[in-house]
Amino acid sequence: MLTTEVADFAVADRVGLPEDVIARGRIHILDSLGLALAGTRSRGSKIAYDHVTNIKSADARATVLGTELRTAPRLAAFVNGTTIHADNFDDTNPQSVLHRNGGIHASGPILAAALATAEATGASGTDLETAFHVGVEIACKLNHSIAARHYEGGFHPTGTLTVFGAAAACGRLLGLDAASMSDALAIGASRASGVRRNFGAMAEQLHGGHSAECGLAAADLAARGLVGADDILEGRFGYFDAAGGGWEEEAIRGRLGAPWTFVDPGIWIKPYPSGALTHPAMSLTLNLAREHDIVSEKIAAIRVKTNRRIANTLIHDRPRNALEAKFSMPFCLAIVLAERRAGLAEFTDEMVGRADIQNLISKIHYSSFDEPGSDYTNVTTLLEIDFTDGETITGRADFAPGSTADPMGFDDVAEKFRDCADYAGWPVEKSTQAIAMVERLGELKNITELVRTLSAQAS
Repeated sequence: MLTTEVADFAVADRVGLPEDVIARGRIHILDSLGLALAGTRSRGSKIAYDHVTNIKSADARATVLGTELRTAPRLAAFVNGTTIHADNFDDTNPQSVLHRNGGIHASGPILAAALATAEATGASGTDLETAFHVGVEIACKLNHSIAARHYEGGFHPTGTLTVFGAAAACGRLLGLDAASMSDALAIGASRASGVRRNFGAMAEQLHGGHSAECGLAAADLAARGLVGADDILEGRFGYFDAAGGGWEEEAIRGRLGAPWTFVDPGIWIKPYPSGALTHPAMSLTLNLAREHDIVSEKIAAIRVKTNRRIANTLIHDRPRNALEAKFSMPFCLAIVLAERRAGLAEFTDEMVGRADIQNLISKIHYSSFDEPGSDYTNVTTLLEIDFTDGETITGRADFAPGSTADPMGFDDVAEKFRDCADYAGWPVEKSTQAIAMVERLGELKNITELVRTLSAQAS
């Protein structure tokens, strides 16, 4: 049975992590930790923090990153998962071509759950990163295999399928055997949720936190003896049936760790805090703006095209606030034209409402081109810019920086981490320490050393 195969993979004594996978994993762990710091500034994260502080817990074994708060592991996982995902700046694994579904932000929720469990249990850096890789691998392969209806019908894999990955990661850290791990997956299936209608709304930020908390809780309940169906993924009325209407066996059978998703097809690091599907267009527009010294006032019209599936995700052509702007192709192009950059400071309600930005948005026409078989891995963007003097320039982008075609290395992500930490007002000394610790994560005897560096408590 598939559920048994997944559970066996999650608890295997030797998972065979290659050195290149370990190295890529540390890049993505560092990326997520930086986003946890930056995300503390978001309103949604502050609400999640306030929610947790009002829940009294005697089990204060885990840290809410970037704060002084220690609380129950599941609550820390909830807030940390929310903050990592809060700015839509977290990494993305694109869907396989088999079902042409949307991608999944797996690293953040799974790291949030695993880190809280690792801190509570005194796990080592090696323990943490092995659990992290197992969880991300399971979540991504499940996303590759579930039928298209899952995403097209409105589910958000970051809020659904990462629950299974988080359960696996935490279950491994708790020392579950294969039978109990299967139970953890079954328990997680009854809690896995999150819908795309919330794209552009504050509630979408919770998808990362909810899945982290639910996965951790599922592992804990299984460790205490709660039992679930042993065919929860593939069985009749199981998760694939209920949430997808089917699944593609060849996308997951015998493919866990063969190859590891971090290597093939890879996981993209985001250069901008918006939906990854906007990034080829943003990078292309930025390059053209610099090359041609484009003056916004001289633009008559902009036409941008992607395939239909991408347009189906970027649902806010005329955004009303910063959250909607993250899923808005017109805003993303307008901001890079006006500011020549698009960082955390550019995605604000004030920027969305600015007169010159609104004027540019009104000139941008976003549509789709027909291309049979196009999916979410095909991020080709076609751009035409008309000027008031009659000139037109065109461009095409097939990938963006941070994708597997143009990957970011450790030093690149370290710079992104510093930017995120600076945005959060984090001390430079602590940022430098955290980067160094992640780079040598396998040497840490106890993960608390890293967590302490990312806590606002005195070291």
